[in-house]
Amino acid sequence: MSKYIFVTGGVVSSLGKGAAGAALGALLEARGLTVTMLKLDPYINVDPGTMSPFQHGEVFVTADGAETDLDLGHYERFLSSKMSKRNNFTTGLVYQTVIEKERRGDYLGRTVQVIPHVTDEIKRRIRLGAGEADVALVEIGGTVGDIESQPFLEAIRQMAVEEGRGNSLFMHLTLVPYLPSAGEMKTKPTQHSVRELRAIGIQPDVLLCRADRPIPADHRAKIALFSNLPERAVISAIDTDSIYRIPLLFHQQGLDDLVVEDLGLQTPPPDLSVWQGIVDAMMHPEGEVCIALVGKYVGLTESYKSLSEALLHAGLRARRRIRFLYVDAEDIENRGAQDLLKDADAILVPGGFGGRGTEGKIAAIRYAREQKVPYLGICLGMQLAVVEFARHRAGLAEANSTELDPQTPAPVITLMTEWTDPEGRVTYREAGGNLGGTMRLGEQTCRLVEGSLAAQAYGTTEIRERHRHRFEFNNRYLAPLAAAGLRFTGRSVDGELVEVIELEDHPWFLGCQFHPEFTSNPRAGHPLFDAFLAAAQRHIQEHRA
Repeated sequence: MSKYIFVTGGVVSSLGKGAAGAALGALLEARGLTVTMLKLDPYINVDPGTMSPFQHGEVFVTADGAETDLDLGHYERFLSSKMSKRNNFTTGLVYQTVIEKERRGDYLGRTVQVIPHVTDEIKRRIRLGAGEADVALVEIGGTVGDIESQPFLEAIRQMAVEEGRGNSLFMHLTLVPYLPSAGEMKTKPTQHSVRELRAIGIQPDVLLCRADRPIPADHRAKIALFSNLPERAVISAIDTDSIYRIPLLFHQQGLDDLVVEDLGLQTPPPDLSVWQGIVDAMMHPEGEVCIALVGKYVGLTESYKSLSEALLHAGLRARRRIRFLYVDAEDIENRGAQDLLKDADAILVPGGFGGRGTEGKIAAIRYAREQKVPYLGICLGMQLAVVEFARHRAGLAEANSTELDPQTPAPVITLMTEWTDPEGRVTYREAGGNLGGTMRLGEQTCRLVEGSLAAQAYGTTEIRERHRHRFEFNNRYLAPLAAAGLRFTGRSVDGELVEVIELEDHPWFLGCQFHPEFTSNPRAGHPLFDAFLAAAQRHIQEHRA
């Protein structure tokens, strides 16, 4: 039977519940326990798949094809266990399920209510997501006091009673702000947050107090007194320069000792050598590499969270500090690529949707190709690399993706139905499709050409990576683009879909239709990002020495 740790937040959102919970999960894994994590999101969307990155950050894709909250990326980076569609669900999905049951008559004519029907469905999904793990950490999105979160909070209150004493624990993350005008830290917001939690029947067992500096002992004692907790259960969650320090910081304060005692778990002390090695590599870099990330969400780094973390992981393995040069693709359209990219040791164009900024991305890709700067294009970044090559090397001046220009005379990127349908193009909306959950999603097998850059990076010719896209390379253009020097070095198992492209006359230029960033972690990194960073280091030696 799984033990449950319920993670809630107070005062304000975005305090880092996901990273804090994942850090605790890493400590429990280091003690030999099997750990999984769930994220319960209170919004009405069925999943985050159609939500703007401006509002929600990136969408993280699991191996089984679920479009989930970005916190699941934190979970997979900290834990060895993999997440699935069972590890993230929303208010929208819960209500959708309940309403479908009501329409089928599953409730036998009874009045359907939040309690017990909605809360029962939440509890069912939590237990399903926990599976056979020794410990399941369950993060409740939003903050205590939010109207949207109330059914989730009521459900975990009920679960604590049903599971029995010693089988569940409540961990509450709250804010202890420092007010410069007063010259002191204030505990009152935390006191109010705990009072709000207790008012709905939940007594926290552990408080994580987020602050920009260590919390003085007298303040911790005051928080403990008003929260009905021992002082050792009040943990400082201070700001750090990297989330990968958090497991060591929590262990130093005895958080994992407290948790295993409260849950009655018999475990050896944790082996933290991996995390100590990660922090050591982070603190002692032997050089710096500047990576330009060209996108349209560059003002919000959460939109490319898995990408930036994957590059940092490669930097840890190579003992290099990564300096990110976030470049707005629309700025390139206005000012040109040379001015904005001249300091880049390598260039990356990530995935995305829609037409805004795409001409700037294409200009950045042309700069990388012509100036021999290492280039990695992911998803849309691969598709636009094909468009750029077709326009400027293959003589197809009006080449484009039908996502961006449905009437282009040279549709080198299309929906698969557009180049397999002899009747001509059919746009996705005209075909009557929904936007949510309809893409090529999840882990797929790709076969690589032996000797290619991709095969050299992976050390094998068969790989599995995660996808999130609708548009594909148009196979009608295989011959003319290959004749102009584009190499197709990775394909789906059936050979129908192009997964990887490379250039013949470039030191390191690669585009992949899949998202390698979703499987990178700080312990093992990812071979494709390792190879990309190695190419950047060679570029530095050859051009910036």
